[in-house]
Amino acid sequence: MQDARLTLVCIAALRIAALIVLQTAILVCGARAQSYPTRAVTLIVPYPAGGPSDTLARVITERMKTALGQSVIIENVTGAGGSIGTGRVARSAPDGYTLALGHIQTHVINAATQNLQYDVVKDFEPVTLVADTPQWLVGRKTIPADDMKGFIAWLKQQDGKATSGAVGVGGPTDLAAAYFQKATGTKFQLVPYRGGAPLVQDMLGGQIDFTFGQAANYLGPVRGGQLKPFAVLSKKRWWAAPDVPTMDEAGVTGLYSSFWHGLWVPKGTPKEIIAKLNAAMAETLADEAVKKRMADIGQEVWPTDQQNPAALAAQQQAEIERWWPVIKAAGIKGE
Repeated sequence: MQDARLTLVCIAALRIAALIVLQTAILVCGARAQSYPTRAVTLIVPYPAGGPSDTLARVITERMKTALGQSVIIENVTGAGGSIGTGRVARSAPDGYTLALGHIQTHVINAATQNLQYDVVKDFEPVTLVADTPQWLVGRKTIPADDMKGFIAWLKQQDGKATSGAVGVGGPTDLAAAYFQKATGTKFQLVPYRGGAPLVQDMLGGQIDFTFGQAANYLGPVRGGQLKPFAVLSKKRWWAAPDVPTMDEAGVTGLYSSFWHGLWVPKGTPKEIIAKLNAAMAETLADEAVKKRMADIGQEVWPTDQQNPAALAAQQQAEIERWWPVIKAAGIKGE
């Protein structure tokens, strides 16, 4: 009888000890979340400095550091269509100090074209949608065509010798190019680049003929008359360049694609930290100076009711359902 009582006492003591440990852990985690951030935060941009994603990151981090009360450091981790930098975030500690700025390629397309060592959905927590810019078809200014009809005729005359730049292999530009070639009966060579900035420089220098790229990346040279736009890949004309027709208007129907950017953190990041990051981004994106700078570089801030984790998750899922079957059917492979 005495042994049985002793056993019961031991069990009760163990339960109490376990409860104390659990409560302590909850208090510690809660305290960490409440005090977050206590040091600088790193934002991983998986593309080179000077490109559209990097430029966007520099606009938001300058204001975001005020909202967070800590510095936000940009680290450009490039390669493999953005999957190297994105993978680093997936493997980082879920403590809110390593963030990922990504878009349709990093968090949708790469999963269908590459053999990734991480899951683009399960290994991340969404924070918010950030900005959006369409793709458009833009070429060097010396191309002897002024509209889509003339451009298609010129491509056919080149008989496969024309060159189209693409960021990475198997990305949004490749998908747009494949669709365009099939729809127009044209052929051209795809030349991969590690980022948008070097692609722009080569097109300005005449080494590349044209590209399907983030409109924001080419807006400055287009406005300066250094590059020639032929059509935008959206259902309506782009607010930043209203004189440029849509692909539908230009005679190539159904080709729509945009580079929407979002912010993610590693899976398991406490909800309180995600909420603080979301609030900091909402404050940043509401700033009139930020909105103006965004507009200057061709980026459009998402509506306030879509600046949340659920909206980013829904956008990602919708794009997965749209593009994965297309990629599989076309047999497109990435780097």
